[in-house]
Amino acid sequence: MEVEELMDFKVVLEFDKDEDCWVTYVPALGNISTWGKTREDAIKNTEEAIIGYLEAAGKEGLPVSPEKLIEITEMKVSI
Repeated sequence: MEVEELMDFKVVLEFDKDEDCWVTYVPALGNISTWGKTREDAIKNTEEAIIGYLEAAGKEGLPVSPEKLIEITEMKVSI
């Protein structure tokens, strides 16, 4: 029986009001990005994008590491 390896990735989700959709970015994978009309669709599409990226990286022999320091913070800026 084959055991699947699980990898954890941080995903940034952002709602785009102009396009009325959710956009995602995966910083540890070169900021690959996808979208979905709903948050759930965007997350599902992101999972598929990550799998595709990992498959391509494996074929090319490229290293992949989900370990990347990611932090999102809020800033107040005077304008």
